[in-house]
Amino acid sequence: MLLLILAYVGGVFTILSPCILPVLPFVFARSDQPFRKSGLPLLAGMAVTFAVVASLATIGGGWAVRANQYGRFAALVLFGIFGLTLLLPSLADRLSRPFVQLGNRLSNKPNSPEGSGSGPGVSNSFLLGIGTGLLWAPCAGPILGLILTGAALSGASARTTILLLAYAAGAATSLAIALLAGGRVFAAMKRSLGAEEWTRRVLGVAVLAGVVAVAFGLDRGILTQLSLSSTANLEQRLVDRFHPQTAESASKDQAMVPNNAMMAGNAPAMSASSAMMAGGQPAMAANSAMMAAGGAPAGNPSRAVDLSGATDWINSQPLALQSLRGKVVLIDFWTYSCINCLRTLPYIKAWNDKYKGSGLVIIGVHTPEFPFEKDGSNVRKAVRDLGVTYPVAMDNNYGVWRSFNNEYWPAHYFIDATGKVRYHHFGEGGYAESESWIRSLLEEANHKPSPGSPTQIAASGAQAAADSADIQSPETYIGYHRAENFASPGGFNQNEAQVYEAPVNLKLNTWALAGKWQDERQIATSLAPASAVVYRFHARDLHLVLGPSVAGKPIRFRVTLDGRAPGTDHGTDTDADGYGTVTEDRLYQLVRQHGAVQDRTFRIEFLVPGVQAYSFTFG
Repeated sequence: MLLLILAYVGGVFTILSPCILPVLPFVFARSDQPFRKSGLPLLAGMAVTFAVVASLATIGGGWAVRANQYGRFAALVLFGIFGLTLLLPSLADRLSRPFVQLGNRLSNKPNSPEGSGSGPGVSNSFLLGIGTGLLWAPCAGPILGLILTGAALSGASARTTILLLAYAAGAATSLAIALLAGGRVFAAMKRSLGAEEWTRRVLGVAVLAGVVAVAFGLDRGILTQLSLSSTANLEQRLVDRFHPQTAESASKDQAMVPNNAMMAGNAPAMSASSAMMAGGQPAMAANSAMMAAGGAPAGNPSRAVDLSGATDWINSQPLALQSLRGKVVLIDFWTYSCINCLRTLPYIKAWNDKYKGSGLVIIGVHTPEFPFEKDGSNVRKAVRDLGVTYPVAMDNNYGVWRSFNNEYWPAHYFIDATGKVRYHHFGEGGYAESESWIRSLLEEANHKPSPGSPTQIAASGAQAAADSADIQSPETYIGYHRAENFASPGGFNQNEAQVYEAPVNLKLNTWALAGKWQDERQIATSLAPASAVVYRFHARDLHLVLGPSVAGKPIRFRVTLDGRAPGTDHGTDTDADGYGTVTEDRLYQLVRQHGAVQDRTFRIEFLVPGVQAYSFTFG
């Protein structure tokens, strides 16, 4: 019930977001009609359609995306005709009879006297509401991100649809208030000489402008980049207070809250936070607010957790927590392409070497974010290359993740000798406190002091600690499902081949594709030589998750910074001239600056087609 209320409140806030602007003309074009027979059915159609389409999008995959694209096209045609009949009533006389009849109905000119019966007016308004629901692409903040995260994790359910319907109902409520107020203004203008026809034409222009805005992707491009900080911060405070589980913290260095789902291909990428909360596959972004770093004693130390959901094991036979009673257990949720997980790994390995003889058992739970991280051979190679010798449970179905009710990469759970979760920590940092808990729990179990002093780590490469003070760029996904701040003109051509252009000048934290690409939900694939990705960033390190061609063919690339070879600022996976090769699916460190950190324009050009690009991270 509490989440239902939060969903409704989140919907109410959408009236303040710029992404509502393209659909406002569709709603207000009938503000002169009785609210009960016109406005209410329109808003009901909008709410129901949004909830149904969004529910299908969380489970339906590509077919739902394609179906909604056809629905959006039909809705644009419908509103185009509607706008023309408002703007130029004489044009309807030149159209063929079916279009004349449709135009008359949409213009509320039924053959029967106005107000006689409820059928035509109500049904036409509901039809317009369906079209509005297909076109509406809300700028999702923390509350909708929370709903979609749960939807992706739990799968299809009536609960998901009800929550989405509550969100849409909240939006409809705020629009209804605006519509009722607008109707009074329209009525006052109508009483003025000649104002009725003038207002009608203005509404027609507004509707056509809305059609153009949606058709050219402005609702999913420019408008999503406008600041939503005022509503996002307010929503985050509500989530933190009334749904505190999602507010468990992570610092600026932590992974990003996954950008949770585009609704049936039409919702914009949701803004990212600095803590990576998983929403299952696909994961979803929750918010743009920074959250504080965090570890805390477990709120319910008697909560039952288990490892039975693991799909496979590496470095060990299957383990059960019950069989480890008497031991202190550290559970590390990670995934091998997550930069934040990689930066905690040196500490996890050091603790394993230092305390395993005293009764510490470390179990890595590898819960994938991207599809290639489900491949057992990829994970085994990563475990071997990273020098991980302790047991690793593959959690491809999120079974262990659900058992711990986890939401973050990386996440560490400390279990005492009686099998109770005593402490947890999310994200990077807090290593001294985490090690102190290890020592305390070992002393409880063994009744003697633990050996040694706090561990000191000097990691290198991608595993080196981030330069937190200079990170001003967020994790950024390249697949349209979670993409944001995309600057190529025209936006994404979802799931279809497209020749993209990169603007000459990019604003900070915007990015673009250049050359021929096919951008899909989680991945973009280059289709021609010299295809490139460009990003204007501010951070010491830049990483990019990449994979070779589908056939496994290595992909040669070259990196430039501000149009020049990186020189001493090259990463571990490039040379001073900027050249490197994509040989496997993983995270590649492409830039490590050694001087003062400043805004830089990064460009990576792939010399042959076929590369698969996933996401940027920074350090």
